[in-house]
Amino acid sequence: MMALYYRDDAVQVTSDSIRAAGQVLPINEVTYVWHQKGRTTLAVRGRVLGRGVLVLLLSLPPLVGLVCVLSLAWSAQDRGEWLPALVALVACVVIPLALAPFLEIPLGWLDRSYERGNRVHELWVQYRGQELLVLRTPDALRFGQIYRAVQRAVEHDTSGR
Repeated sequence: MMALYYRDDAVQVTSDSIRAAGQVLPINEVTYVWHQKGRTTLAVRGRVLGRGVLVLLLSLPPLVGLVCVLSLAWSAQDRGEWLPALVALVACVVIPLALAPFLEIPLGWLDRSYERGNRVHELWVQYRGQELLVLRTPDALRFGQIYRAVQRAVEHDTSGR
């Protein structure tokens, strides 16, 4: 009975074979599985740059608010007018609390960016005595799932190598 270890639109790993990139590799002919870091692509660099911009955009408003409150407090100390400083302080507390639910979207983007990783991963196998590249992807989460599936399929192969 065939076991299914992983399947998506481009890759399928079963107890019988690995299907990826138009190749079909019988599991009983795969003797070794490993991974390595591949060359970085433009998409990966863009993801890392986008992550940095998003962190910057999420960090700037609180820093600007803090600078404004501190400068108002500093000037209020000189002039003795504390009301504008207190109003600014209350606004810097109330407005972020009101906007907090809207942070879910950019924080979700940031979280998914970290899940996808910041490098290209390659899955290699030794097949019929030759080293063969099976998969190359910048998606770290997907790569990990496929790699574990291939490892399990090769480990559980009972064809008697």
